[in-house]
Amino acid sequence: MGMWHSQVLTNRMTCCTQRIATSTSFTIATQHSRLWQTDIDTKRPMALTSAFRFHPPSLVCVSSRLDTTKPSVMKLSLLLACTIAIATQNHGCSSLPFGSRPKKSADNTDAAEEQDPPPSNDNTQEEQQQEKTAVRGAASKVSTSLQDVAAASSSLSIVETFFQSGASGEVLSDELQTALHEMANDPTMQSFLQTTRRSLHRHPELMYDLPFTSDTISTILTELNVQHTTGWAKNTRQDVYPGPGGYGVVAHIGTMKPDEPCIILRADMDALPIDEATPNIDTFKSHNPHKMHACGHDGHTTMLLGAAALLKKVEEEIVGTVRLVFQPAEEGGAGMKRMVEEGVVTTNDLAAQLAFGMHVWPALPTGTVASKPGPLMGAAEMFTVALHGKGGHAAMPHNTIDPIVAASHLVSNLQSIVSRTLSPLESGIVSVTAINAGDAFNVIPASATLKGTIRALSTEMLLNIRGKVEHMAKTTAVLHGCNATVSYMPDFYPPVVNDAKLFQWSSQVGQLLSNEENMRIVEPTMGAEDFAFLAESIPSTFFFIGQGSGGNEEYHIPRTDYGLHHPAFALDEEVLPMGVELHVNLALRSLKKLLMDGDEDSEEVTKAEL
Repeated sequence: MGMWHSQVLTNRMTCCTQRIATSTSFTIATQHSRLWQTDIDTKRPMALTSAFRFHPPSLVCVSSRLDTTKPSVMKLSLLLACTIAIATQNHGCSSLPFGSRPKKSADNTDAAEEQDPPPSNDNTQEEQQQEKTAVRGAASKVSTSLQDVAAASSSLSIVETFFQSGASGEVLSDELQTALHEMANDPTMQSFLQTTRRSLHRHPELMYDLPFTSDTISTILTELNVQHTTGWAKNTRQDVYPGPGGYGVVAHIGTMKPDEPCIILRADMDALPIDEATPNIDTFKSHNPHKMHACGHDGHTTMLLGAAALLKKVEEEIVGTVRLVFQPAEEGGAGMKRMVEEGVVTTNDLAAQLAFGMHVWPALPTGTVASKPGPLMGAAEMFTVALHGKGGHAAMPHNTIDPIVAASHLVSNLQSIVSRTLSPLESGIVSVTAINAGDAFNVIPASATLKGTIRALSTEMLLNIRGKVEHMAKTTAVLHGCNATVSYMPDFYPPVVNDAKLFQWSSQVGQLLSNEENMRIVEPTMGAEDFAFLAESIPSTFFFIGQGSGGNEEYHIPRTDYGLHHPAFALDEEVLPMGVELHVNLALRSLKKLLMDGDEDSEEVTKAEL
């Protein structure tokens, strides 16, 4: 046993050796504070192998009470040591480096280099400062590298010529695409994107409370020498949403001239209140309990920061201004509505004329660009119905007014709104998602609460359904002798509507980037997005970037087709450079389009005057 401790446990784990006694049981405690007790006379070592497979060690303590004078016990001890060593051998495999593809070596083993062990979950200021230093360093490197790439590929002259050319010049357009592709996929850019995204993923923050995220964005923009302002998206409903707000960031790249075009590129920043269950990402798993980037907003922010780095390198050749909007509180807090109210469309005396946004989409193959004209994402409202009756003993229901019976009927009645009051050609959803009433088996409660959501593809239909829900709740309550109060979220989300005329043009840009050589036209989804508030203000296009075919579980790379808001959601980092490319192409080409449209309008005015 002494040799076992010294040769095996010393190299594999921290071990505290306890006294040896005559018994035939042992106890193993893991870092997860789980215990397995096994009688070695009746249990086979295979049970241990199974336990370690599903509850991976770093073992903290092994206590033994074995009679080592028995040869059979000595053999079993050796077998136990081998079992533990084998079980720990393959634990902790992490994903392959960014941009690498799975390979198998000659002996059919994983050829990816073993990564460093996961960092401590102690989310301290010192740790955050170290991460900001690393991100700042990556930003500095990408800034220098892009300068070299731009010079080597003549990107600066290509961008300059692109803005100076007429409406024709398809070759120049192709040259621009090639130059931007090289810059977006430069190894230093990929390293910057990975470092930034994983830092944000480690520190997810919710709604309007985003100090680390906002400071990281500001730090990077400062390192890139990009002019920006903070303090956007103040929380006007702190009674409902957590956080004071003011963590939004708005940046500008370009000429900043009022007589030249201005467009908006937007990314959301906030995470979700979900416990992360994504496998094989120990080196950058969420350090904040009950918080997770399960909707890809860490990727969206990173893409826009990459676009900022690239656009800054060609800033002197840009004619017009690109406004970069980093927005908090997309996940139900209407952060974009707050920023629109604060003047994000017209700030700095520069009225933006067009806006673009995008979202990673696990339901589409990686590298696909998709969208559609008109309604792309649904309008959304959340409702709460409180039914008030009269409680009492469950054995005497005649002395009560049972809100549970009323609630049960209301759930059924609400389903008739869509099926019996809307045209079959209209789209709408009423879903009851939570019912709460009472906590005892022999007591009829005095109240019951229902929660749910309403979805539609137009604001008019959403408000129509909402009115029917409220009417149904109150009449059902009266029928059962109850009272009903209905409340809603502070700001319902309108649908995301892609401007039809702009879409004819922007879809061609999406086609340039899609690996399917055509931009996929998709059916609308009832999922909601507060980009809708921006799309209500100015003509806009919102895109989906497919990411659903990434990952390889055989090589410990998490699959990327789990749906948005799933605890095992994983971002396919291969799409990060693609998002950068799409942002930059939309920015440069839309500014050029606005310049050309302005020239045409001037010519039409001149002809009319003549």
